[in-house]
Amino acid sequence: MDGNVPDLHDAHTTEADRRLLAQLRAGDEGAFMALVDKEGPAMLRLARRFVPSQAVAEEVVQETWVAVLNGLDRFEGRSSLRTWIYRILVNRAKTRGIRERRTVPFATLAGSEASGDFSAIDPSHFFPGDHDRVPHHWAMPLRRWEAEPEHAAQAAETMNLISDAIDALPETQRTVITMRDIEGWTGPEVSNALEITETNQRVLLHRARSRVRAALQDHLAA
Repeated sequence: MDGNVPDLHDAHTTEADRRLLAQLRAGDEGAFMALVDKEGPAMLRLARRFVPSQAVAEEVVQETWVAVLNGLDRFEGRSSLRTWIYRILVNRAKTRGIRERRTVPFATLAGSEASGDFSAIDPSHFFPGDHDRVPHHWAMPLRRWEAEPEHAAQAAETMNLISDAIDALPETQRTVITMRDIEGWTGPEVSNALEITETNQRVLLHRARSRVRAALQDHLAA
């Protein structure tokens, strides 16, 4: 592993991981390049969430691969190989982000963004708290855009809107929703990789999804 980066316990190494690890340790260049091709684009997207430019993100990814190669013999297999690689990436990206752009640690930002009151959707969409049957439930449910042919036909426009809404999110929310809903990570994997609590991970994901959904609702209503 990469020096101070410990193995995580979110998943055990699979048989496929063990075969790939053996190939990498044996210096199989083809296996390594296939891994780079498979994970590289997602790694670049994730690194970009922490650093101020695409160029710096590319440097972080390159540094990560060097660290992976140097640390293969110390990888103990107590986590999936993928999670170990991304943990190295996140640690390096956070370090570069702090040095290049800010001084507030990611976990501190996560705690701040996950606390306090939150309302991404106009309160008029909900019944009041003293409603006699369904307090706080939807009074004006969101429209199911995928059931409306005229909107389904505009899928590309909708996806662009969603992408813009994600880009506009606060940093930690943007990172969590990218990992969960775009890259397909599980909650524990995200918590471990970002070194935040599972509770904060869930809150950040809920708030991010709510904001994106609200942006989509506003677009469809217009």
